Amino acid sequence: MIKRDLYLKRIRPFMNKDLIKVITGIRRCGKSVMLEIIQDELRKEGVPAESMLAYNFESMTLSHLCTAEALHHDVMAKAREIQGKAYLFFDEVQEVKDWERAVNSFRVDLDCDIYITGSNSKLLSGELATYLAGRYVEFVMYPLSFREFFDFASANQPSLTVSEGFQQYLRFGGMPYLWNLGYQEPAVRQYLQDLYNAIELKDIIRRNKIRDVDLLERILAYVTANIGNTFSAAAISKYLKNEGRKVAAETVLNYLHAGNEAFLFYPVRRQDIAGKKILSVQEKYYLADHGIREAVIGGNMQDINLILENIVFLELKRRGYKVTVGKYGEKEVDFIAERQSERIYIQVCYILATPETVEREFGVYRNIRDNYPKYVLSMDEFDMSREGIIHQNIREFLLQGD
Repeated sequence: MIKRDLYLKRIRPFMNKDLIKVITGIRRCGKSVMLEIIQDELRKEGVPAESMLAYNFESMTLSHLCTAEALHHDVMAKAREIQGKAYLFFDEVQEVKDWERAVNSFRVDLDCDIYITGSNSKLLSGELATYLAGRYVEFVMYPLSFREFFDFASANQPSLTVSEGFQQYLRFGGMPYLWNLGYQEPAVRQYLQDLYNAIELKDIIRRNKIRDVDLLERILAYVTANIGNTFSAAAISKYLKNEGRKVAAETVLNYLHAGNEAFLFYPVRRQDIAGKKILSVQEKYYLADHGIREAVIGGNMQDINLILENIVFLELKRRGYKVTVGKYGEKEVDFIAERQSERIYIQVCYILATPETVEREFGVYRNIRDNYPKYVLSMDEFDMSREGIIHQNIREFLLQGD
């Protein structure tokens, strides 16, 4: 079991507090294991195992509890047998119809500490906002960072170098279960393809009642192939028209939104640096795990610049930054990352191989006159910092703390 210290550190201050802990993220990113880790922490603090009630609603054995009334009845009956505080764990709670009503009732009627997970961002909208507004705290989980990946890998393979570990991470991504498969390529590809299919079927098609599955698959494939590229719903609509599928831009937007809700994609808006405003067109999309892209469509190493961008984007999200794409005139900064009063600019490049490449990556900052840190990240081993712009090896950046 990989102990996700980054998330545990953030959750720990809220344990035993009267706030519902909501853990969200893409399917199979480690949310269920996080609930087990939290239970271990509570046991270490002296909480008896019999005070914890855990439900995993992906199990068919709990299908009879997938309504608010049935779940409420079961929990209340078991809670009567608990001396003192009850600790409630609900995994993939979105499978329970009207779950918000049950959870809110537990909060009111029981002395309890509640933890829930879900694979859909709608978990925190609609009804939840009414029933639980101001009474929950959300933690978004992501697949393994390179730091998590390498810490675990080097503990099991002491001779593994950072460079070797990063090559493995580049190819297969960071879904935690891959360790159980020994990173054997055929098994890894099969697992990631099946995961992609499960997200498509369970978290997108079924949840959104999508009938035109072929159209959805084409849109998902287009975005997966074009991560890190700027495009619009109209551009996808035009592409599909050339493929013989006529579809309105609004339909494309709806399908993209469904992919975002399932945490498969993360949209990134563009920010006009000079005008200090968010632009409403031409978003970029990044994938929750680049290993899924390799398994589904392949070509990660041919698109290494985009894959490195994807990895850096997710790392910034893990570290708690709000991320936008920067636009200054005709030039574009890959990422503007903001956290409280902090701001950093980041350019991502594979190799600074030519003077033209160096000029493109460093020159974009020339007209940005503020004093916030500006980075160029690449795979180069030598420090090429200049004019106050920090150059750093991508592996080193990823291995830093948050």
